[in-house]
Amino acid sequence: MSIKKILNKIDSIARREVSFGKILVGTVILTILAVSTIVIMRMILVPSFTAANNDYRYQWHRVANQEEWKNFKVKYKGDDYCIDCHSEQHKKLLQSVHAKITCENCHGAALEHPENPIKLIVDKKRELCLRCHSYLSYRPVEYKELQTKNIKLKMIKPDEHYPDSNTQCISCHDPHMANFK
Repeated sequence: MSIKKILNKIDSIARREVSFGKILVGTVILTILAVSTIVIMRMILVPSFTAANNDYRYQWHRVANQEEWKNFKVKYKGDDYCIDCHSEQHKKLLQSVHAKITCENCHGAALEHPENPIKLIVDKKRELCLRCHSYLSYRPVEYKELQTKNIKLKMIKPDEHYPDSNTQCISCHDPHMANFK
């Protein structure tokens, strides 16, 4: 094939005009196919969500797993669960600056308590207290969210306040009263 014939072939291909209408129709068909595929795949892969009792404000959930959630054991039970047996400790706590802290925050989840274990394991490690009482430059020095009064937070620098890591805070402090023993 000569060069002249090749150039003529290229010229004839370049001169062919593809109508704008054909391109537009092809684009529209391709878009419809893509959207349809996405919708069908969503219907297959994503579970349906429904509002309980037609209350669409707060109760969105999958209807298919309602029974699963009804049978789910609640890990945290709240202070009301603890008060039945530990009312004296709770009364003490209400008088202290720790009144807003829930029992399970320090004592752990009440899941299956009092059945198993008979007594919850109390974490007496220093790190438990340091979660709230370790000095951090960005933490406020005063707690202002109580209705009665503001509370000055007692912050410590762990490297300076009994740096021996074996010393437990509860050996000097009563966490239920937030003072010294």
